[in-house]
Amino acid sequence: MSLSPLHVRLPAVFALVLGISSCALPPGSFSTAKPKGTKTGSPLQPGVRYEVRKALTAKVPFRPEKMERYYFVVEASRPPMLAAANKSSHRMNVRTTAYCHDESDHLAYGARNALGTPLKFGTLRSAAADWSRYPVGTRFRIHGQPGVIYEVDDYGSALVGTGTIDIYKPTRGMMNAWGVRHVDIEVLEWGSWERSMDIMRDRMKWPHVRAMMRGIEERLQLTRAGSRWGRFLTASI
Repeated sequence: MSLSPLHVRLPAVFALVLGISSCALPPGSFSTAKPKGTKTGSPLQPGVRYEVRKALTAKVPFRPEKMERYYFVVEASRPPMLAAANKSSHRMNVRTTAYCHDESDHLAYGARNALGTPLKFGTLRSAAADWSRYPVGTRFRIHGQPGVIYEVDDYGSALVGTGTIDIYKPTRGMMNAWGVRHVDIEVLEWGSWERSMDIMRDRMKWPHVRAMMRGIEERLQLTRAGSRWGRFLTASI
């Protein structure tokens, strides 16, 4: 069984951080008393490069060239990395296309989305995307359309592995008029990874569904590992 780079590096990093907290100090040189007004447990800042060195006792000569050190950068959380709905907005520029329910590759599903419910076109409109990038339930607004909100409730094999969002249009004329556009969107609410996976579990015979499931599982694993690692460093340093 092959191990990922993350699995290979973490034990070494943990050992290094433990070495910091367990290094020997002269008796009486360390006090647990905290001065009034001292802030403790300050979280590490994302984007900052930190250096970790093993502490030395007073009698050990200081030789910089022999100091063991480790550098790391804490990554900021990137939507849509959170599994639950995230209310904070996020703006981005995305490639969009359009689709219609009477296209040849959509005839088998009719005017219904991947949830089995009717495709929406009104103040709330349906959109299709790669659910490993935009989980089901993600809602966004397109710049220049203030009265319209789009919701990701569909997916398509051609969208998997891309950042393209497919906008639902009820007629071929409207679909063709939209064409391909790069637009600015504001994400109003991120959807749910868990719900996306629940919907796709019984559709694993399709390659594009398996690809989305793998993508979601990888994101969740990285998110959990990053959260545990961040808490460990904050408590140990």
